[in-house]
Amino acid sequence: MRLTAVLLEACLLLLWLPAADAQAQAGNDNWATVEGRVTSAADTSTGIPSATVLVAGTNYGTSADAEGRYRMRLPAGTYLLRFSSVGFETRTDSVALQQGQTIRRDARLAPAVEAMKGVDVTADRGEPPGAGVYEIEEAHVETMPTPLPDGFRTLKTLPGVATNNELSSQYSVRGGGYNENLIFINGFQVYMPVRPRQGEQEGLGLWNPQLTERARLYAGGFPVRYGGKLSSALEVKYREPEGTASGQVAASTMDVSGSAGASALDGDLSWLVGVRRAQPGRFFGTQELKGDYAPDYADGQAALSYQVAEGHKLEALGLWATYDYSLDPQAKQTYFGTISMGRGPSNLQSLFTEYKGRETAGYATGFGGLRLTDRLSKNVRVEHEAAYYRTTETEQVDVRGASVLTQIDPASGKSLGVIGVGEQHNTADNRVDVSTLTGRGRYYYLGSDRHAPEAGWHVRRLAFDDRLDERSTQTNARTGEESVIREIEGAAELGTWQAGAYAQDVIDVLPQRDRLLLTAGVRADYYAFNEELTVSPRLSARFEWTDQTTLNAAAGMYHQKPTYRELRGRPPTEALLDSLDGNIEETLNRNLQSQRSLQLIVGGERFFPERRLYLRAEAYYMRLANLVSYEIDNVRVEYSGHNDAYGHTYGLDLQLRGEFVPGLESWFNYSFLVSKENFHERFEGEEGYRSGWRPRPADQRHTFSAFVQDYIPGDKTWKLHMRGLFGSGLPYTPPVPGEQVTNSVQTQQPGPRMDGRYPEYRRVDVGATKIIRLFDRAVSGPMTMTLTAEVLNLFDMTNTVAYNWDADFNRIPTHLTPRALNVRMRLKF
Repeated sequence: MRLTAVLLEACLLLLWLPAADAQAQAGNDNWATVEGRVTSAADTSTGIPSATVLVAGTNYGTSADAEGRYRMRLPAGTYLLRFSSVGFETRTDSVALQQGQTIRRDARLAPAVEAMKGVDVTADRGEPPGAGVYEIEEAHVETMPTPLPDGFRTLKTLPGVATNNELSSQYSVRGGGYNENLIFINGFQVYMPVRPRQGEQEGLGLWNPQLTERARLYAGGFPVRYGGKLSSALEVKYREPEGTASGQVAASTMDVSGSAGASALDGDLSWLVGVRRAQPGRFFGTQELKGDYAPDYADGQAALSYQVAEGHKLEALGLWATYDYSLDPQAKQTYFGTISMGRGPSNLQSLFTEYKGRETAGYATGFGGLRLTDRLSKNVRVEHEAAYYRTTETEQVDVRGASVLTQIDPASGKSLGVIGVGEQHNTADNRVDVSTLTGRGRYYYLGSDRHAPEAGWHVRRLAFDDRLDERSTQTNARTGEESVIREIEGAAELGTWQAGAYAQDVIDVLPQRDRLLLTAGVRADYYAFNEELTVSPRLSARFEWTDQTTLNAAAGMYHQKPTYRELRGRPPTEALLDSLDGNIEETLNRNLQSQRSLQLIVGGERFFPERRLYLRAEAYYMRLANLVSYEIDNVRVEYSGHNDAYGHTYGLDLQLRGEFVPGLESWFNYSFLVSKENFHERFEGEEGYRSGWRPRPADQRHTFSAFVQDYIPGDKTWKLHMRGLFGSGLPYTPPVPGEQVTNSVQTQQPGPRMDGRYPEYRRVDVGATKIIRLFDRAVSGPMTMTLTAEVLNLFDMTNTVAYNWDADFNRIPTHLTPRALNVRMRLKF
């Protein structure tokens, strides 16, 4: 409790210090100057004209003159400067400025033909930061307090990203579904698990924070080179180590990890490896469902870069991940209902369930990718890659639960009598194998200082092998009669292919370099399964109105090819499967078309140098067509299998970001969102439950998130970190009476679509970190040890992720984790 009190006081201190610091500095000239020259590493006597110098992660900076010289005034503080120019490698360097000081920082940029860091050059040249683009640096991924060290969980503090489940790494961007996000690691596309039922079954995401250099999220409006999902594209860049070996090891009460990397052969070869293992059973066990939790996640990843010859570079990425999750449930007690507080009668109830049996789930995932980059001439660079991804996911359930529903006296907490009893038996034996084989090519022309054209293609082979065997029964406590309420057994095998091509150009429009950049492109995609061809034009613009103000805009068409689960839709009924001899493949909808989104985004960013703050605002509108409606149960998504609706989404994202404390970046976000859909008349249903405009499943109207960092006063080896999340309630569909199976058992079916809303999601995680310098010289530099204590869900908020329903249609909530403590240790060498 003492630790909790100290951390709570520290959180309040975070809110006071920036204001006090601002008052103390009011009226003072707190500026300094950094100046220098940007030259070519091949010839240091030659300056690089018009080289760009930016404060990393921002649009604030300047351009060098004709001799490569630059000069820039900044408020006192510590900054990371980013030097770049067309045809040269990007370089970063740090600078610490004190009031009134002038510091020189020269930069030597290596020609791209020598180092050829292909992905970085492409990103810097071809995709300037613009509408919907947010970046997370390595330090933020490493220090942010989260239940598990998973990079995807850090995204939940970005504008437009919604969540209501700390156990899951799934995320929704600007009203989109969980499967509407593209994910790339070092330019290779990877995927989330296909069929988890709840967050505990996901393990860690494939994004390893220890290996990360930076991550960039396109929250809509992303260029044609990335593909055609409706919501977002995430690009994670792992480090390319330089020099002698360095690494780190880390451990906490729930996981251990380690990584190492170095370069060799005079810098021609660089390698990076990382391993992780997580066993968060203690954390999962804090939930209301008590039992023997035994989750075990392990993965290994390796990235390799080799300069084969001048102008020829080979890159490789490999990973292997396994996750075994088992639970022997014992008992669960959930309180729900209302307490009147003096106004009308109370109706507090308790559902106690005793379980027997076991459920297991897991997956084995492997990925390998190889990319060859060739500089064919001074102005032409080409990339060709091949990648293979495979995952096998399994689920076995054999659990019997006996439940007692009682009325509770709110004053004493004692039972007033039994309302009802029941027993349910669930079994499942499911398996899905998914594999993709992808070939890709990209082509860049580097010979123009006003254009950055590129084009590319891809061909992908997909294979799915799906096996379903599920059964649920209910037993009448009085008669002992067992009734089957759900049963499905079937299989499907699907093999198909996709292909696509794109072309885009980044155009520097105005005489003043980099002031107005237009990115125009078009892509075409073909899906063999439904024989569909789609064309998606896109345009974005970035305009530097002043040194402190940047405006962004984007417009474009986005198509999302149907996934296997969208093609399959809801699991077919037992009668239908019997007529098809259990062949689920016959139920796949070959007429299902790609979902379509027309997106419009406008926004701007303002830099306040005297405060070292950035204020960013973006408004967006999406017109949606060919929607495949879906329901979310915990984290499992169930699709209708039809293009049954159309809709729209609009909203506003605001972010205040900067160094509230010098040297430490913090940010606050607020997002407003409206996402609705309207079903076509023939899909409204006889009851009219889906008629009219209805909220979409990810319609989270208001979200607020914050990541705040601070030092302990007087000792900068102590740091405090706070992550706060708030989300208004997501919608859900309540059930209504369905088929009468027996005299005592009646099924439930979906009622008025998205007619209810879950309670608000509220969570604050805090951490205190002590940095200890062990040795001034270790393997490649100083050796430091970082000790961290975290309080997860500091205020012990009760959050609800799903509802179950009893026979009388009372809501029985599934609650998430309460307050928990965690400690971490990290050793860097």
